[in-house]
Amino acid sequence: MNAPSNALLGPVQIRDLAGRLGVRPTKTLGQNFVHDAGTVRKIVRSAGLEPGQHVVEVGPGLGSLTFGLLEAGMTVVAVEIDPVLAEQLPQTLADRAPEWSDRLTVVLQDALTVTELPGPAPTALVANLPYNVAVPVLLTFLERFDSLDRVLVMVQAEVADRLAAPPGNRTYGIPSVKAAWYATARRTSTIGRNVFWPVPNVDSALVLLERRAHPETRATRERVFEVVDAAFAQRRKMLRGALAELAGSAAAAAQALEAAGVDPTTRGEQLTVDDFARIAEALDDQAGTAPDETTGTAPDETAGTAQDEPDATEQDGTVTAERGSTSPAGTTPLVRPGTARP
Repeated sequence: MNAPSNALLGPVQIRDLAGRLGVRPTKTLGQNFVHDAGTVRKIVRSAGLEPGQHVVEVGPGLGSLTFGLLEAGMTVVAVEIDPVLAEQLPQTLADRAPEWSDRLTVVLQDALTVTELPGPAPTALVANLPYNVAVPVLLTFLERFDSLDRVLVMVQAEVADRLAAPPGNRTYGIPSVKAAWYATARRTSTIGRNVFWPVPNVDSALVLLERRAHPETRATRERVFEVVDAAFAQRRKMLRGALAELAGSAAAAAQALEAAGVDPTTRGEQLTVDDFARIAEALDDQAGTAPDETTGTAPDETAGTAQDEPDATEQDGTVTAERGSTSPAGTTPLVRPGTARP
């Protein structure tokens, strides 16, 4: 199963591949490639997976992390938006470790538009996520693929803090609550910027998420997330004011909050995802909304996108789109080992 230890990509191989493909990584293109084999193996170990597991990877790029997963015995479906990189990845693998080739399938598609994947359902997501779409991609995959029991993602350090933040923490916000709907999250380690080419302006961190049952509630997930969005739209407002528009008035919001057992003068950053679920139920009861039989399970095409609070990358403008970007979805061909791009 194992290939020689030098099958993983190092700085020389990364630059050589990029040069031959005409890939010039820039902030605009959102491409930063990991070139340190030790870091790749650390990421794979942190995922806590067993050989033979079916893993989905988003944004494999030139294949640094992909090869690490294959080296550890995983079967990988890699979702790549760039057609040049999607076509090259199986060829690079065939050159460096052909014995792994039957365990890799590349899907040429925007990760935010993926609704199904080839082969057995993946049990884990492991990815070096682009900074500017990290939260939307993470939430989209957690929603659409309930087979994912374990997720390890490398994201900007500030985003990692938000995803793993508990209520009351200064970084607790929309990503924290929405991620908690699906899973428990914890930041495991920091990844220095010097393991990337080109070197980004910020450090990255690993976040491990382990699937849990969503809150027991009569409200739909969409309704709960609507309440979360409203609660954090104006963070300094007390909930009775923040939810006034959603409820119809501040008085109606206060009534719903009291029915949910929440102090109307509380602010959103003090509440758990279960608290938000109770508030959503109370608002629905107040409005006479009938519960949906598919409570909490209907797909949400916009989960974690436009409604989410801005990432740190959007706030300071220094690394926006540095490690990834999305583009309009096209076709969804599979690029399998040994085949040409459609």
